[in-house]
Amino acid sequence: MSALWIAHVTVTDAEAYGKYAELAGPAIAKHGGEFIARAGRYVQLEGKERPRNVVARFPSVEAAVECYNSPEYRQALDHARGASERELLVVEITE
Repeated sequence: MSALWIAHVTVTDAEAYGKYAELAGPAIAKHGGEFIARAGRYVQLEGKERPRNVVARFPSVEAAVECYNSPEYRQALDHARGASERELLVVEITE
């Protein structure tokens, strides 16, 4: 079953986070991920508001977790740490 990678982000250093975004996109694509929402309009109904919200679809939960743990994504993540406050989760789509 496919899965969604859902990130809620507050960027605190735009330059460093830009480098993360540059590297993360190809890493996500390499693992079969495709963006379906990125920093679009949103309505916060509950919880902590994060102004940047990203959703990517992966072929499976395992593929998404493999991407997260990959050397390519870890290199990207080095730029996000200290440049953002984030929550990231992967949820399986029940189709």
